Amino acid sequence: MKLFASSVPLFVLLVHPVLAWKYSLADTYQGSNFFSTFQFFTSADPTHGRVHDVARSKGLATVSSGGNLIIRADDSTQLSAGGPGRDSVRIMSNKKYDTHVSIYNVVHMPQGCGTWPAIWENGDHWPAGGEIDILEGVNDRGANLVTLHTTPGCFMPGSRAMTGIHTGLDCNTATNGNAGCGAHLTDSNNYGPAFNLNGGGWFAIERTKSFVKVWFWGRSNSSSVPAEVAIGANGINSDNWGLPGAYFPNTNCDIGSHFGPANIIINIDLCGDWAGNPSVYSSSGCPGTCVDLVNHNPGAFSEAFFEIAWIKVYQ
Repeated sequence: MKLFASSVPLFVLLVHPVLAWKYSLADTYQGSNFFSTFQFFTSADPTHGRVHDVARSKGLATVSSGGNLIIRADDSTQLSAGGPGRDSVRIMSNKKYDTHVSIYNVVHMPQGCGTWPAIWENGDHWPAGGEIDILEGVNDRGANLVTLHTTPGCFMPGSRAMTGIHTGLDCNTATNGNAGCGAHLTDSNNYGPAFNLNGGGWFAIERTKSFVKVWFWGRSNSSSVPAEVAIGANGINSDNWGLPGAYFPNTNCDIGSHFGPANIIINIDLCGDWAGNPSVYSSSGCPGTCVDLVNHNPGAFSEAFFEIAWIKVYQ
């Protein structure tokens, strides 16, 4: 397990620029304070995963010797076909955020066939309050997918100022099987085993009434990350971060009316509507069926964990 990755190269600290702050630090989530500032979800999985989301008392949420939060799926239990799914973790922040920037310093993300990891921000009364998926993917396939999910009437332009590649223009959950309007990030090492092999990285989202932007910087290419991001500075200026990987303007979408105050959610799903879709699962090069893998091969989920150095929210 990598515990070194929350460190920052010395030269990054030395060249920290003096810039006018656009946002000031409002909240820091780190180590054991996650357990008092986030709540554990224990209800049935809304996306029909082969998981049983459990409380902290089950021992799947811990703090590493380096002070990082670790949440994981169980990787030791054989399941019966008629019993509950594999124990896993889904946590949600107590606080909600409207206009803000949040930065996620992620050391390791869940990987492996059958996994569906996500970090997202979700409003009340879904989909009325909107959903923004910051980090999401399945079965180690492809790149990280950033997506908006909304009520009807939110569309994105096909051409816009971002480095990612759009995957859909209608954000409405009731069309296209709730695919939403997404953008695949094109930065290297932004998802799955490649992300973990390179020590993880930083994801950042800026949400205003005018737009939503998401950036990613890999830790193996630390010279590209803004110093204020790398050190989790007390103030940040996102105007100096360059083109985002994903950009969702209010050109034909009233961001303010489609997105309400949102909680931060981090979860590890298994199978479910996306990862367990038979065509998606088989085309990912995964063996057998997703449910059989989850039931009978607990060791396949030894890498199904998040390790997070910190989350910082700016307003």
